[in-house]
Amino acid sequence: MIRGLIFDLDNTLVDSRLDFDAMRREMGIPADTPILESLERLSLEDAARCREILHRHELAGAARAILLPGVEGLWTEVERRGLRSAIVTRNSLPVAQATLEKVGLTVELLLTRDCGPTKPDPWPIRTTCEQWSLEPAEVVVIGDYRFDIECGRAAGARTVLLTHCGTPHLYPNDEEADLVLSSLAEFPRLLAWIDGLGS
Repeated sequence: MIRGLIFDLDNTLVDSRLDFDAMRREMGIPADTPILESLERLSLEDAARCREILHRHELAGAARAILLPGVEGLWTEVERRGLRSAIVTRNSLPVAQATLEKVGLTVELLLTRDCGPTKPDPWPIRTTCEQWSLEPAEVVVIGDYRFDIECGRAAGARTVLLTHCGTPHLYPNDEEADLVLSSLAEFPRLLAWIDGLGS
């Protein structure tokens, strides 16, 4: 039985209009490379400069963040059903808190890159389960990127991938998510799938 949902933040619950390609260009790191991992390979001076760029972009994103379609309806159902809720994000703690305050979303548990190893490491999922006294099989990890699916699968949780395309059933799903949706606007389908997992 599913007892908790663990969400990504940006492009899953909120639209912050973050331009990761613009960040990479300003930082001078290669396109299509994970930013946080790239910073770890830089000199201390370059890494500090890039973290300032990252923080500036993320703060701007928090200031313009809006809830994505379906999130309010899903949150109402999560609370009605008594499901646990957490957010696991590669964002910083201050920016994640500012984002949630901006959109008026309250979550039971928030884990960020300031708390420990980041996705795709399974640490935040395992840590959430430990705090909730739940098994990973009792939670669902929901996000829009392969790191969300990889960390959820590595922890032993079920996973849902949001593709943000109009035909999710045609998505190749190389990530091997348990369910593929276009967005949380399809939350009735998500809840029906959770109900079908049995008790």
